[in-house]
Amino acid sequence: MAPMNFGKVLVPLVGIVLIAGAWRSYGWAGVALVAGAMVMFVLLHLNRAIQVLKRAADRPIGTVASAVMLNAKLKPKANLLHVVALTRAIGELRSPKDTQPEVFRWTDAGGSWVDATFVNGKLTEWKLVRPESTEEEGAAIEADAPASDAVKPGATDALRPPV
Repeated sequence: MAPMNFGKVLVPLVGIVLIAGAWRSYGWAGVALVAGAMVMFVLLHLNRAIQVLKRAADRPIGTVASAVMLNAKLKPKANLLHVVALTRAIGELRSPKDTQPEVFRWTDAGGSWVDATFVNGKLTEWKLVRPESTEEEGAAIEADAPASDAVKPGATDALRPPV
């Protein structure tokens, strides 16, 4: 048996209680004020969701600038919309469609990726995977590194004798 989501019951119940309290205290003017505030709240959240998805529409599915930075910024219980806002891209779905838990992958240009698992839209776990570097790549990186006694660009003026 699936756990009950109290938000689906609690939020409408709180709305009804607020409207009833406004009616009891201020009549129709109170109802109009509370209903207007509730509509504004819904519109603000809808506008945020549209803006996040509009930004994500401009990027390829499942890409991120840096998988390592995404891994550092993720927090448990973050919702999927928040993660899409962080990555500015919709994740690549790795689990079967319409099944729980959902697993999404974001990959960066270096080949690293983050697999994030969502249960009912909330982040439960994530894993960063970095590609194995070969010995040839390691030697190439060491060959490109400047020597510790190398003169930095622009520092040649410091080596000239005073005039």
